[in-house]
Amino acid sequence: MLCFSYVYAQQPIFQGLVRDKDSGQQLEEVNIRYQRGLKHSHTASNGTFSVQPSTFPDTLIFSRVGYLDQHYILNRQQSSIAVVMQKNEVELNQIQVDAFNVNKTLSKVDLNRIPVNSAQDLLRKVPGLFIAQHAGGGKAEQIFLRGFDNDHGTDIAVSADGIPVNMVSHAHGQGYADLHFIIPETVKDIDFGKGAYYADKGDLNTSGYVNFNTLDHLDNNLFKVEGGSFDSWRTVAMINLLNNHQQNKYAYAAGEFNYSNGPFDVKQNFSRVNLFAKYNQWIDQKHYINLQGSIFSSGWNASGQIPERAVSQGLISRWGSIDSTEGGNTSRMNLALQYRALINDDESWESNIYFSRYKFQLFSDFTFFLKDPMYGDEIEQVDNRYLYGMENKYNRQYHFDNSQLSWTSGFGLRVDDIKDLQLNHVYQRDSLLNRLSHITGVEMNLHAYTNLDWRIGKWLINPAVRVDHLIFNMHDKLQSDPAGQDASATRISPKLNFGYTINSKAQVYLKTGMGFHSNDIRVVMAQKGNEIMPFSYGGDLGMIWKPTDNLFIQPALWGLYLQQEFVYVGDEAVVEPSGKTRRLGADLSLRYQATPWLYVDGDINYAYARAVGEPKGEDYIPLVPSLTSTGGVAVQLPWGISANLRYRYMNTKPATEDNTVQAKGYFVNDLLLNYAAGKWNFLIQAQKLFNTKWNEAQFETETRLRNEQEPVSELHFTPGTPFMIKAGLSYKF
Repeated sequence: MLCFSYVYAQQPIFQGLVRDKDSGQQLEEVNIRYQRGLKHSHTASNGTFSVQPSTFPDTLIFSRVGYLDQHYILNRQQSSIAVVMQKNEVELNQIQVDAFNVNKTLSKVDLNRIPVNSAQDLLRKVPGLFIAQHAGGGKAEQIFLRGFDNDHGTDIAVSADGIPVNMVSHAHGQGYADLHFIIPETVKDIDFGKGAYYADKGDLNTSGYVNFNTLDHLDNNLFKVEGGSFDSWRTVAMINLLNNHQQNKYAYAAGEFNYSNGPFDVKQNFSRVNLFAKYNQWIDQKHYINLQGSIFSSGWNASGQIPERAVSQGLISRWGSIDSTEGGNTSRMNLALQYRALINDDESWESNIYFSRYKFQLFSDFTFFLKDPMYGDEIEQVDNRYLYGMENKYNRQYHFDNSQLSWTSGFGLRVDDIKDLQLNHVYQRDSLLNRLSHITGVEMNLHAYTNLDWRIGKWLINPAVRVDHLIFNMHDKLQSDPAGQDASATRISPKLNFGYTINSKAQVYLKTGMGFHSNDIRVVMAQKGNEIMPFSYGGDLGMIWKPTDNLFIQPALWGLYLQQEFVYVGDEAVVEPSGKTRRLGADLSLRYQATPWLYVDGDINYAYARAVGEPKGEDYIPLVPSLTSTGGVAVQLPWGISANLRYRYMNTKPATEDNTVQAKGYFVNDLLLNYAAGKWNFLIQAQKLFNTKWNEAQFETETRLRNEQEPVSELHFTPGTPFMIKAGLSYKF
């Protein structure tokens, strides 16, 4: 049957389906290009597509990372189109500059060429993103991106399969994003974007966003065991429960266990357990369902941030601690349901529903004996909540003679039902000395957006607008009058982006938009609902350039302004003003596959970050690096041997507003060696290859040690991991 129709056009529209040659699985996100002209399309989530050639005959070119390109000659007498694609090595030359979500596609190449073994490694896959761990491996990492010290996630929106990772109004810090519930081997790809230019991303999307997508099915079962320095152990198992390509039904389960004592004098006793299961199927050609669940639990001891004077005076070693009872425990359970409906060839609907149960308890001591010379200043932070919400999205495609329009609109709801949020002064974890803050509350985010992608000739024009309405209800359990408080606020965030495809090798873009991050519920009430949703606005001018088939270069210039706000300091239960800030910078990303066996990648990022309205020389933003870089070389040799040499560089950065105290920069290297023989795989990792002495986290803090008469303000640090070696063995079956 001839498969065509006329929609606002004179040329027919053809429909088709793309499948994997061996398994018959429907392939999504296959890039489809016309040999004549610059038009392109891509397959939907069920492998279907529609094309509208301008001239006849024409040739369609189908490309997808990990598959051989397929060419299909199209003419007016064409019947319905069926395309099968053969798997191949993952190659950089398979990616086009105008491919659907080119950065997401490039991340697939990075994941294939440079495997990851931890949640930290996953975050480091985002170009320009740096992390620091300073609490025994169990706490969420400190995140740096585009001139922001994001703390643990204040200005970067993190999600996994559409489930929010960030916790608003968290006990330890706004936007706290603990990604450790993800098993790295289950990650299919990483979707990310810098800046606030994306209509479907809202709260906390200031410096950027990251979404991790897990595998829908397993090609093989997997069992892996690893062990190494400092009593470090890790095991992973991934088992297929259902793998029916003919009926498009898939299910698998995965589990992970981690343990380490770390290099510190006080053993970390760090343990983490992850369980994950996922079921998905195409009920028919039009309807898809995905159900998944995960359980995560972790506990640890921490050495904390130690003062330089304690080490220089010989009171403790570099790996010692002032308060040996720091540490914590946390857990999270997630459930999610996704539904997609392909209404017709041009319309689709998608709904996501999620639920999380979250618990957190952290013991920290930042000032030692500054406030309490007898019992010390250890604090306990407690967070106990339910998180649930939904996201809905409608998409409509329009075809015209010389252009194509994609309209997407969505709406959603997020509710944080906070059952317990505490800050306590304690003694050695066990004794409660004083309750500093104790609240319960509900924070609700209602949001909607609309987005247009209009492709006309070589241009892409993308206007969008988003509306977020936040509702806060809080009960302060330490006060009886008033016991209940409420507030609300609304933020409208317009976006306008442009893209211009110069030719098949180069594309330039201009992105502009406004974003925001919400503030802690305790700030909201202290401010009586005023100035509680600080906005940002910024722009990117960049280029995606592929001068040769095996080289990608992406330069960008950017700028961002953030409004004045008031910040809740979770470690002290106080509200502090934070002034206006501006950031300017440049990014350069490079991916080069010189030969099929040699892959080189590098990212260098510059940021100029200053406070607005402060005297010159006193306007530095503490802990923000001006220059960072990551990269490496991956080699795949014959006989199943591969090697990866990686580096990370961060320059010295200001620790105070006047830059009189500086946090030292570092340059560290990791080496990964791998040998694959059939179903077996043997791995050796040498982390911090040259045993560099470096500090992973650094803060300028006023503290007092026991028996000191006066407090001292100086740099405090968590030492970076020294040289360690880890070996692993895995089996696929």
